[in-house]
Amino acid sequence: MRILSTVGFVLLYCGIASANRSPPPTWVATWTTSPIRSNPEHALPSPTSGNTTVRQVVRLTLGGAALRVRFTNRFGTTPLRIAGAHVAVASGPAAAGIQAGTDRALRFGGRPDVEVPAGADFWSDPVPFAAKPLSDLAITTHFAALPDQQTGHPGARTRSWIAGGDRLADTAFADARPVERWFQIAAVEVTAAPPARAIVALGDSITDGYGVTDGRHLRWTDDLARRLSAAPRTRRIAVLNQGIGGNCLLAECSGPNALARFDSDVASQPGARYVIVLEGINDLGRLGRERPVSPEERQSRVQQMIAGYAQIVARARALRLTVIGGTITPFVGNDYYHPDAAAEAARQAINAWIRTPGHFDAVIDFDRIVRDPARPDRLLPAYDSGDHLHPSIAGYRAMADAVPLTLFAR
Repeated sequence: MRILSTVGFVLLYCGIASANRSPPPTWVATWTTSPIRSNPEHALPSPTSGNTTVRQVVRLTLGGAALRVRFTNRFGTTPLRIAGAHVAVASGPAAAGIQAGTDRALRFGGRPDVEVPAGADFWSDPVPFAAKPLSDLAITTHFAALPDQQTGHPGARTRSWIAGGDRLADTAFADARPVERWFQIAAVEVTAAPPARAIVALGDSITDGYGVTDGRHLRWTDDLARRLSAAPRTRRIAVLNQGIGGNCLLAECSGPNALARFDSDVASQPGARYVIVLEGINDLGRLGRERPVSPEERQSRVQQMIAGYAQIVARARALRLTVIGGTITPFVGNDYYHPDAAAEAARQAINAWIRTPGHFDAVIDFDRIVRDPARPDRLLPAYDSGDHLHPSIAGYRAMADAVPLTLFAR
């Protein structure tokens, strides 16, 4: 009966599309994150020997009539055993509770449980769900056993809630413990009729939203999603945040480098039509942080980074994605990287390459937006979070406001 129910659900869509003589709904990612290998500090604690329920709140950027969740054991070395999973409308941003009457159980090949192999992702079956754009979805998962090496995302910028035992049907989740991380989830996808599509933001902590907390959804990608949703010509466009704090374009800094994760974080996203690349500040900052470097080594790094950008452009164009370059923002004055004049010259050289017509399909000049006109090697004080590297909340808003919606309105 479960199989017949799923088949009937698909046939219902086909029937509706045939009757209206319109294209059938397709899957488009509405929320994503970039999974990395969880270190012990960021791993999911197991209060009852693996018998754990976690409620995770994510912000959808595109609505749809049905959804599915992509669970991940990408870095696991043993199977991930999911004993059950539900979705519901969260009672508020970062809230533990869910709205009554919205709870829906997920299935996996018609079953309530699944064992996700080591290194793999696993989609749930589609479930009818009235997903609204810019709404908060609660994903509640009962883990029967966690893999030896967990997969997650430490920069969630919103709360997840942890409780022992099977708490799937618990509406209030009142005694659960909050943490600001995501565990073993990679994406939520919805059915949406064309021209629904998605923008992938591939980046580091500036895209991941360093400084944003408590589910306030104030990253530059969040503000961009709100702008797109409010405009009639772009309201069917999702924004997918594939930022990782500390990530690099080429090196293994935090998580796989941008080239290594292009296939999983960009190419595999259903409905992706555009990719905005804002990577490289950590590659520049790490060089010379702990030892002096020669001009030749600095120039070699610039050329390697340019080659890396060119690879991303080529791979995106091969998939018929519009690839948009974001210029690297200033970071002189940062105490962690302590960039000197040579590091600033390297940043300027890379930005000049990014701005050159033809290298990318379009350019968003984030550098010009957030820099101090009086001292262009530094962030404008109003746009500086205080560490002279990450933008402030006002800086993130300015970045989002600088993105021309005409890039996506065609």
